[in-house]
Amino acid sequence: MNTYEIIRELSRQRKISIAELERTLGLSNGSISKWSKNSPNAKYLEKIADFFSVSVDYLLGRSDDKYDLSPQEKIDIGVEAEKMMKGLNDEGSINFYGEPMSEEDKEATLSALNLLMTINRKKAKKKKDMN
Repeated sequence: MNTYEIIRELSRQRKISIAELERTLGLSNGSISKWSKNSPNAKYLEKIADFFSVSVDYLLGRSDDKYDLSPQEKIDIGVEAEKMMKGLNDEGSINFYGEPMSEEDKEATLSALNLLMTINRKKAKKKKDMN
C-alpha cells in the first residue's frame, strides 16, 4: 500500500472521510488525494500521524507496526525510566535480598523498565484507536 491508501484505510477505520480529515487538520481540499501519485510534505505527514496516533514510518509503509512509537515517545520513556531508577537510588541503594545491585543489574533493570513502558504505551495507543 502507498501512503494515500494507508491514510484512506486509517480514515475508514476511524469513520472519517478524507475531506473531513483535511478540514480537521487544516489541509487544502484534495491535498491528500494527490498523495496517491506524489510524495507528501513531511510536516503534513506528522500531522496525520499524530491525528491517528501512528508513526510516520507506518504512513510511509516502512513499518508494519501500526502502534510503533515516535522518536520523541521513545525518548520520553527513556527519561521516565531513568527517573524511576534515580528514585530507587535516592531511597537508598537498590538491592536484591539485601545485596547491593551491581551496575550490570541496574542496566538490565533499566532496560526492562524501558521495555515494559514501551509495551504499555503501545497498548494505550491501540486502546485509543479502538475507541
